[in-house]
Amino acid sequence: MLSYAGKKIVITGAYSGIGAALLTLLRDLGAEDITVLDLKAPEQPVARFIETDMGNPVAIDSAAAAIGEGVDVLFNNAGIAATRPAEQVMRVNLMGLKRLTEHLLPTMNSGGAVVNTASTAGNQWPDNLTVIMELLGISSWDEAVAWIHDHAEVIADGYFFSKQAVQVYTMLASRPAIRRGVRMNSICPSPVDTPLLPEFRQTMSDAIIDWAIAEGAGRVATADDMARALIFLGSDLASYVNGVNLLVDGGFTAAMATGQAQLPTQAAS
Repeated sequence: MLSYAGKKIVITGAYSGIGAALLTLLRDLGAEDITVLDLKAPEQPVARFIETDMGNPVAIDSAAAAIGEGVDVLFNNAGIAATRPAEQVMRVNLMGLKRLTEHLLPTMNSGGAVVNTASTAGNQWPDNLTVIMELLGISSWDEAVAWIHDHAEVIADGYFFSKQAVQVYTMLASRPAIRRGVRMNSICPSPVDTPLLPEFRQTMSDAIIDWAIAEGAGRVATADDMARALIFLGSDLASYVNGVNLLVDGGFTAAMATGQAQLPTQAAS
């Protein structure tokens, strides 16, 4: 049930980090028909690499046309940190993910899966549910960009809001997806030791990142930790798992919810 042999797979963002670790595991599990969408070609061999800016609708549309029909598993993994402008963060982390999914989903094979890489940074989505639903209801790319500019205060640096929206999109789109026989879920990592981690330290501070690591499993997550969770959700082992934002955070969220985690100020003292 973990075999990916014979499956047509698409991964966004597989040059480094979680995507590269996922690619290694997929190949170990028999996957051969793998298409990667990224700005840089992965170092591992794949069936097809399509240079794609996931913040550019024209590039996404072109890539989707080249991929064609019959995808079995789509891993929406590409993402950027808030070291980039907020609009760009929203384009890559949310809008590109949504656009590619909506291109490929109608012709995906029954029994397939869409797996999004969200984040524990999006756990506060209930606070912004109304505005997130408003944004997700906009079908036009240009209108969505205009909406982002009109809601700059709630968007802030783009990262937290984009990941909140990915969690909501995962739940919202999972129902129509399962009607086509396709499951949709996400993983929600805590800090992961990837090339993006220094950027998160820059935007969120060392204190917050180290606190989240300490109050979770006590060690920073590896890209392989996250890739294993992605593999599970994309596999037949998760055949009845749908609409779930899976926390892959070493217990950080559980500790927070049950009052077992010290607040950053307490931890520092």
